[in-house]
Amino acid sequence: MAHSFNPPDVWKPFGAFSHAVIAGSGRCVSLKGQVALDKDGQIVGEGSMELQVRQVLHNISDVLAALGGRMSDIVSLNQFTTDIEAFMRCGAIRQEAFKAPFPVTTTLQVVSLYDPLLLVEINGTAEIPKERFVMPNGAEVMHGC
Repeated sequence: MAHSFNPPDVWKPFGAFSHAVIAGSGRCVSLKGQVALDKDGQIVGEGSMELQVRQVLHNISDVLAALGGRMSDIVSLNQFTTDIEAFMRCGAIRQEAFKAPFPVTTTLQVVSLYDPLLLVEINGTAEIPKERFVMPNGAEVMHGC
């Protein structure tokens, strides 16, 4: 289980994020940066930040669901965008995907993503409670902690 924490002596979060998340005894999952690609690898929402943000969040949700996870299991996000102003206007879309307590979040504007038609990429970390976690068939053992 994860717990959100907003220290009283630090500025109050003004959006869908927390200052810190303390992870507990679940399964920690690192999420690859997702971009606005559909199941067939085709770009969704060319030129539309809103459509691309929705697709990215949909992809993240699908990855988590395959492991027994939910968007509420995300503890940390890194968001990369080619247009910070357009991305910031998508706050309502993020609030559809995330409810309080929110994950810690860092957002950066970058010059470009790997394809110039892509406007946003989001990666993160989730902690899925052990009682919901499903080890997928075909998962490969890696070295690690």
